Amino acid sequence: MSILHLLASSLGRRDEVPNQELAKYVVDKKDKKAVQELVENLFNKNKDISGDCIKVVYEIGELNPSLIAPYPKEFIELLDSKNNRMQWGAMTALSTITLENPKVIYASLTKIVSAADNGSVITRDRAVLILIKLATLKQYADNAFALLVEQLLGCPNNQLAMYAERAIPAVNEKNKKNFVKTLTSRLNEIDKDSQRKRIEKVIKKFAGK
Repeated sequence: MSILHLLASSLGRRDEVPNQELAKYVVDKKDKKAVQELVENLFNKNKDISGDCIKVVYEIGELNPSLIAPYPKEFIELLDSKNNRMQWGAMTALSTITLENPKVIYASLTKIVSAADNGSVITRDRAVLILIKLATLKQYADNAFALLVEQLLGCPNNQLAMYAERAIPAVNEKNKKNFVKTLTSRLNEIDKDSQRKRIEKVIKKFAGK
């Protein structure tokens, strides 16, 4: 039986609670058929349905990434979407399954980074998270970290502290000097004292070790 009638738009709701409840239901039941239906409807011509489906899908990914891990290609395809919600939703879904399916996601890094550079703040946030996760895996670490450094150099000032903090798990003996150098090079741009202190704290963690 279809689960589309449980989507927020189908229920005449404008809040996200029904979508969150549906995600939890699918995860509790480990309902792979429901996941497949949701993924298929990411391409529904009805924007309300597709928008609700991407919300449910990435909520499922947050709770149990293995359930949506078989569908990276569909999410990658949606990075080309002109619909902002579908693009950042797809990037969010990809960020939840990066460690489940790193090979396919790594192979699509050019597209992921391009979407980050040209998309919304959320799109970039989630792309940076993908790079950080890939940089923790030995076979992808060098290239992923190099791309992460590019993001740290080019991101808006108000995002840098958060990215620096999130990147900590990806920093190792090999790349820590480059990491510290990158953050230090941007310190003079940071006007907000609270942001600067957060960045300095991260620098201190790795400087001189």
